Amino acid sequence: MVKLKKYNQFFKLFVIIITSSVVVSCGKPSYQLTIIEGKRIPITETIQQTPEIEKYINPYREHIDADLSAVLAYSPETLDKSGSKWQSPLGNLLADVTLKAGDKVFQLREKKSVNICLLNSGGIRSILPKGNITARTAFEIMPFENSLVVIALKGEQVQELVEYFIATKKAHPIAGITFTIQKNNTPKDILVQGKPLDLIATYNVATNDFLANGGDNMNFFKKGIQKYDLDYKLRNILIDYFKEVDTIPVINDIRITEE
Repeated sequence: MVKLKKYNQFFKLFVIIITSSVVVSCGKPSYQLTIIEGKRIPITETIQQTPEIEKYINPYREHIDADLSAVLAYSPETLDKSGSKWQSPLGNLLADVTLKAGDKVFQLREKKSVNICLLNSGGIRSILPKGNITARTAFEIMPFENSLVVIALKGEQVQELVEYFIATKKAHPIAGITFTIQKNNTPKDILVQGKPLDLIATYNVATNDFLANGGDNMNFFKKGIQKYDLDYKLRNILIDYFKEVDTIPVINDIRITEE
C-alpha cells in the first residue's frame, strides 16, 4: 500500500509536469520588432495595369474627367504671376475674385465687410491660359486644399502687412489696399478702400488658412483680434467665378507705386 501511494503521487506529479509543458508549448508565440526596412517602388509606365481594377474605376474616371473638362469661361489672354515687380495680372484677378466672394459670404454671416485681401504668390502654381477655361484650370492654378479665412486686424497690423509686402519683394496677390513705396523702402499713402489707413481702426482681411496661421512668415495674422473660417476653398471660389463670367478680364490697375 505504501509503494502504491508513492506511485500515485509520482504519477500525479508526472501528469502535472506534462500538462504544463503542453500548455506552454501551445501558447501564442511572442514576437518583437527588431528592424524596419523600406525601399522605393517607382510608379512608371512599365507597371502593368490590373484589368479588374481598371474596369472598376474607369466609370468614375470618365465622370470626373467630364466634369473637369467642361468649358466654364474664356480668357482672351494668357495670365500669369510674372507681371511687374509688385503686381501681376493673375495675382490681381485672384485677389479681386477672393475679396468679392469673401465679402459676399462675410456679409451674410457676420453682417460685416471684407476690406482687404492678401494671398501668397507661391500658392499660384500655373498660368491661366488663353482660350477656353475649365474646372481643371482652377485645379492647376490652385492645387492645394486652402480655405478662405477672414482675420480682423488693427490698423497697426495692416501697417505690418504692408511692410512685410515690401520686405519680401514679391508680387503677392493683393486687393482693397494701395500704397506707395518710398526710396528708403518704407510705405506712405496707404489707402484701404480708398481711405487713409487708421492705425486704431479694425479691418477685415481675407486670406487663406495657411497664411492665417503665420505661413510664409506672415506673423501679423497671428496678432488678429478675431478669426473667421468661411469654409470656402479658394479653388472653389475660382471655379464659381468662372461659372459666373463669360470672358475673363485682364486687370492691370496700379495698386502699388514706387517713388
